[in-house]
Amino acid sequence: MKIGLLMASVKHQDLVLPEFQREYVWNREQAKELLVSLVKDYPVGSLLFWRTPKPPELKNIKAPEEKLGTVSVILDGQQRLTTLYLLLVGEIPPYYRPKDIGTDPRDLHYHLGTRDFQYYQKSRMEMDPLWIRVADCFNGTDINVFHLAEKRAAEDKEKAFRLAQLYTDSLTALKNVREKDIPEQVVPGHASITEAIDIFDRVNSQGTKLTDAELALTHVTGKWPEARRELKKKIDELAKHHFYFNLTFMVRALTAVATRRALYETIHDKPRDEVVAGWQRLSKRLDYLVSVLPTQAFIHSTEDLSTPNVLVPLLLYLDLQEGRFPSEKAAKHAIHWLYGAQMWARYTAQTDQRLEHDLSVVVRERSPWSQLVNQIIDQRGRVEVKAADLEGRGMSHPLYRTVAIVAKAHGAVDWFNGAPLGTVTGKTYRLHSHHIFPRAVLHKHGYQKENHLHRKVMNEIANRAFLTAESNYKLRDVPPGDYLPDVEQKYPAALSKQFVPVSPELWRVEHYRQFLQARRELIARKINEFMASLIAEPEPHTAIPAEDLRKLGESATLEFKSTLRWDVIRNQVNKDLELSVLKTIAAFLNSDGGTLMIGVEDDGNVLGLDNDFKTFKKKDADGFEQTLMNLIADRIGPAFAAFLRVRFEQIEGKTVCVVDADQAASPVYTKTPAGTVFFIRMGNTTRPLDPEQTVAYVETHWQ
Repeated sequence: MKIGLLMASVKHQDLVLPEFQREYVWNREQAKELLVSLVKDYPVGSLLFWRTPKPPELKNIKAPEEKLGTVSVILDGQQRLTTLYLLLVGEIPPYYRPKDIGTDPRDLHYHLGTRDFQYYQKSRMEMDPLWIRVADCFNGTDINVFHLAEKRAAEDKEKAFRLAQLYTDSLTALKNVREKDIPEQVVPGHASITEAIDIFDRVNSQGTKLTDAELALTHVTGKWPEARRELKKKIDELAKHHFYFNLTFMVRALTAVATRRALYETIHDKPRDEVVAGWQRLSKRLDYLVSVLPTQAFIHSTEDLSTPNVLVPLLLYLDLQEGRFPSEKAAKHAIHWLYGAQMWARYTAQTDQRLEHDLSVVVRERSPWSQLVNQIIDQRGRVEVKAADLEGRGMSHPLYRTVAIVAKAHGAVDWFNGAPLGTVTGKTYRLHSHHIFPRAVLHKHGYQKENHLHRKVMNEIANRAFLTAESNYKLRDVPPGDYLPDVEQKYPAALSKQFVPVSPELWRVEHYRQFLQARRELIARKINEFMASLIAEPEPHTAIPAEDLRKLGESATLEFKSTLRWDVIRNQVNKDLELSVLKTIAAFLNSDGGTLMIGVEDDGNVLGLDNDFKTFKKKDADGFEQTLMNLIADRIGPAFAAFLRVRFEQIEGKTVCVVDADQAASPVYTKTPAGTVFFIRMGNTTRPLDPEQTVAYVETHWQ
């Protein structure tokens, strides 16, 4: 179809955009290159439409009843069509609102002499009338090429004629874009919404690829058309409380609450009612969380967080706890973990894998926080802060926000207006910071701004005091020895509440290095003391009942086995089944721990252990445990029993065995008929590693 007809179809809403499509995300360079390709007659790909008498929920418009059966739904090509509409029509297409346009390309200009495309630059274009706004070339604006040519050629009429011809050809080349054909493909009208989304997934491998979150939201919106609007509405609502989220985070949180998993793909096939119910719960959990974080965690905004992903395990935990922390002690342990995950960047890398693991711990542990802190220790070696951790660290490091949070917990105030750091005024929240030793002062004493190492030293966390957004006090070249006494006099203890050494000797510029070292040590000590105070009372360990575990279903850290040794198909003892149980236990010990339930089928159906009991000399739970522990001692090693807890519970009147495994302190090797094998958990499965893989895994997991 010709581009001109496509533009008319968009304008008259014969071409519409489904709600499950994302917003306009192309950048300016992509928009420019599309037009360059069209002018040069390069291929720009095809479009995919779905002609259907029953269109899905449409973005920002309702399908007019008189058009039903004639409307084409855009499945692929909406970024290109939107770009062309913005540039050729000069307006936002009907299916979008201004806030849906991430980057507006309508200031793209075209040079009639060179056929170059560039975005408006005043210094370059103000004095050159040959730069014409692209949209003006199509909207009827009078472009007098003869007048432009005459001005360029002065009195040379022959030159003016040649230039006029050149400019006319250039303008025609651009205007001819409307006559270009873009191939289109059509999904038949009998296709269902599910089939249309499946096709949408397949073609998404070309063009600007959807992120996993965008693809997940597409699936959610396909079955719940209002989803995108509901999520955006909540984003706007939470922003009023200074918590600023985006759709990616909201989809991640919805996935966690609706599926108990972190991977976006797990929500693709969730039924509509479960997704909607999950969203309704998540909305309440978010309201609760943003109300308690300022008062209990001194987190007044997402500006206090390096990444909002640290909130996902908290949201799932709250959902499992019926919407609130069950006790003050539980809240403090959760906040202790939150600080650790924040300052040691738990989710900066391998986000999906780490969140998937951590959510599985939250699901199977009533009190998961100490186990989650251990994961940070395994990752970083410790959770405590050392003075050396602050050396050379600036505002971009997670410790910067941690220092601000702990300062707020100590009642810190702005040095120049006395307002508490947690004070929120106006519509936005943001902590500012001030160089205690102003850079101008340091420059005068040999610290060069051109020197990378000097810049790091000048901009260190240890040289920053926190201010409120309203503070308007500026220090350019006043040494700290001249103004810190006034701060302390006006606001007593203001320095100590921000962990500033109070020795005037250290406030002298020649002692700047000593000041930094002293403040690093103060900061590290105060963070560690505050963290320790949160967990002064140990977190109680309460096992989740077997019935609740069964309802959760299998995951990376929860597996079901029908029996220990009884083959229900052959109706006899099968020693291969014993090995299957041992493999799973060994894999949990070698990974991050987990729970094995014996007596429950993969689908959650309860078989019980009666058939196994019949095979033991002592035909009860004691006989079962003795047999299991003997197998573990023989095949895995008696030392690893210390990392296991075995219990028996009743479900539906049948006995099941629950084996809780912690991560072992050293590698676990299992004796099998094929030799000694090293097993790990990989997703929801148990996998053996070859010798080379085992060496690499052991090096990263235990050393």
